[in-house]
Amino acid sequence: MDARLNYLTSQTAGKVVKHVMAAGRTLKESTLPLATQELVALRVSQINGCAVCIDMHVKEALAAGESAVRLSLVPAWREATVFSEAERAALELAEEGTRIGDGVGGVGDEVWARAARHYDEEQLNALVILVSVMNMVNRLNVITRQPATGEYVAGQFH
Repeated sequence: MDARLNYLTSQTAGKVVKHVMAAGRTLKESTLPLATQELVALRVSQINGCAVCIDMHVKEALAAGESAVRLSLVPAWREATVFSEAERAALELAEEGTRIGDGVGGVGDEVWARAARHYDEEQLNALVILVSVMNMVNRLNVITRQPATGEYVAGQFH
């Protein structure tokens, strides 16, 4: 499968992608735990069917010390006991923030309250921005059919 567009050869898209990558680096420096960031990025990408991002975030998570068991259980996080309450709250917020168009009405008050019990305002800001950025990147990749070649190497874009 060939991609419909190459963002890096476009003057406009190339500039935007650089800013998006900078936003991602800024989020990595936030106080939101890196493990939580990778779990959330992976879950959002799974929901959106973004193979490129799934490949990337599995490899980034493994390189950061995440276990294969936890990564394999992300799609079934509600039934899995390997995630902390804080991680579960972040995954729930990520799912509701991603499935806005599915009739869930956005992030509900109870979901927000669960996340706010585990994360301070700075971390909540990072979490909301991460979910939003991941949804944007997933859509950029899915719309243009960016193929997942499996060749991504952890740290490649840092």
